[in-house]
Amino acid sequence: MMPPDPDEHSDPAVTSVSLAAEAALLEARLRMLREELGHVDVRIKAISDTLRLLGGVAPASAETPDGEERCGSCGPSGRGNTD
Repeated sequence: MMPPDPDEHSDPAVTSVSLAAEAALLEARLRMLREELGHVDVRIKAISDTLRLLGGVAPASAETPDGEERCGSCGPSGRGNTD
């Protein structure tokens, strides 16, 4: 870790070791976060697949057959009011 006062000069070798240690910790944290993100992605896919099987639910970004974007909160057709 860096000294509390950035104006305080320290040995470049000590600074290098400190920065290398901090980089290693950050890389380990990044690996852990990527792994967790992979788990979340698998869970999202499993839930999406289950929802599709249960009710034919299309992804929120799906388009209607005529090419219009579907609105997830606009009623059963997903297209909003067409009055």
